[in-house]
Amino acid sequence: MKKIGFVLLLITVGFFAIAQNGDASSLSFLRTSGQDIINEKGEKVFLKGVGLGNWLLPEGYMWKFGAAGDRPRKIEKVVEELIGKEKAAEFWKSFRKNYITEADIKRIAALGFNSVRPALNSKLFLTEGDNPVFVDEGFILMDSLVSWCTKHKLYVIIDMHGAPGGQTGANIDDSPNDLPELFMDLKNQDRLVDLWVRIAARYKNNPTVAAYDLLNEPLPVNTGSADKYKHLLVPLYQRLIREIRKVDPKHMITLEGFDWSNDWSLFDKPLADNVFYQFHYYCWGRPDQLNDISQFLKKREELNTPVWVGETGEKGNTIYWATTQYFEANNIGFSFWPWKKMDTQNTPYSIKKPLYWDLIAEYTRGGPKPDPKLAEETFNQFLENIKLDQCQYFEDVCNAIMTRIPGKIQAENYGHEGFMISYYVKDTSFRSAFYRKNEPVNIVLDSEDEKVFWSEQSIILKDKEWVIYTFNNRKKGGYQVDLSAAVLSKDAVIDVTINGNNVAKKIEGGTLAKHPVGYFTLPAGTNKIQVRVRSGSLKLDYLDLYH
Repeated sequence: MKKIGFVLLLITVGFFAIAQNGDASSLSFLRTSGQDIINEKGEKVFLKGVGLGNWLLPEGYMWKFGAAGDRPRKIEKVVEELIGKEKAAEFWKSFRKNYITEADIKRIAALGFNSVRPALNSKLFLTEGDNPVFVDEGFILMDSLVSWCTKHKLYVIIDMHGAPGGQTGANIDDSPNDLPELFMDLKNQDRLVDLWVRIAARYKNNPTVAAYDLLNEPLPVNTGSADKYKHLLVPLYQRLIREIRKVDPKHMITLEGFDWSNDWSLFDKPLADNVFYQFHYYCWGRPDQLNDISQFLKKREELNTPVWVGETGEKGNTIYWATTQYFEANNIGFSFWPWKKMDTQNTPYSIKKPLYWDLIAEYTRGGPKPDPKLAEETFNQFLENIKLDQCQYFEDVCNAIMTRIPGKIQAENYGHEGFMISYYVKDTSFRSAFYRKNEPVNIVLDSEDEKVFWSEQSIILKDKEWVIYTFNNRKKGGYQVDLSAAVLSKDAVIDVTINGNNVAKKIEGGTLAKHPVGYFTLPAGTNKIQVRVRSGSLKLDYLDLYH
């Protein structure tokens, strides 16, 4: 392979020094230790972060675009067709400058997260074509991100979301021909190696960078690429690790399985030291179809390594609370996907959709071409709307991700510590037909509507049975506690105990309704609520804790 050249642009020595070394005295290099990730003091670090998707690799679904705008190169084409090449270049410069800024990083840290996962497109670091060269654009953007994260004490997991040639053959990696050409052409693998070596050499002495995520979601099964090329994945990982370690022996490396990261059958032995393995976890079906993570827990034992969820999200609060609680109970860190996107209610921040955005979106689905002036005005409005102070914050989403209040705790999301710790039921042989099927707590569906499969669940508690809920509180304060419940046969008397303070409550009525329990002063940190049936039987839907 021809040696890849480097296009030098003017970067101040001072800025470069900050990017390389920074004032990261409060952060230390992380490493794996058995099944944990620890810092230089030997303290366990639980990585809990957000993914910075759409920033460096725009994804069409976050733009609400059709097939003609489903990936970066197609979105770029749409913008250029509508406003011209020169204005399009300015648009992208402004987009990358404003989509993720220090304000975003400061806010992420303030909300209690400790890490970010930026999704990289190799095109911003390395040109395509027969004679690729390194370019500064991507590196400058990453230097800024790392510098901000150093300042605000966030770790960075660098994610190669779009490798040279594409590692999936799908839109998510910006594949030029819907083929996993990374595995079809050795030149692309050579370029990926050179790029990772360049990244590793740049950040080798910076503890703000926690890990290198070598390939996002390689070789899905549904495209046929896994069957053809999966035998090449481990050798490529081995080569990447070997070359990275020549310049950077310190940083952790995280590896994803094939088929959207979740098939780990190729990992039959540890590939190297200081490596952890990653899967992605999305819940698309009813609770009885909740994704099983036992395979990853089993592999963790076999490899004696940490495991991590690189992506989770894209649904709703009930699922977020359930899954992140599940991860923490199993010592699995996670990164929520994504931090923000357009016109949504299921991310921490939502970008307001410009007034005439639907006309542009329709153009990507074969509709008429919008007027150039209107398109330009719409894109300019979009550039304003992506700024954090113009976005809408959803506290309930963020609290659900972090399993904290104020917010609702669905009844089925009691703790995961097991019998006589998180729950007590008389019939331990019983198994729910739906969610948490390996446990004896009776979980029932209140609706058969497939579209409300999560929020419409309750649990049945009989005389003397109880459940305990664990949640986080950011700072000491007063909260009203209500619960939604109904009785099954006769009036029920329950005890609600919060951090040792007990309130007895009589529940009447056979229809689910909200019942006030009382006002409590809750300390900062971890809190627990026990709901115990003293007499009668109870259908419990959710608990609501609010100011």
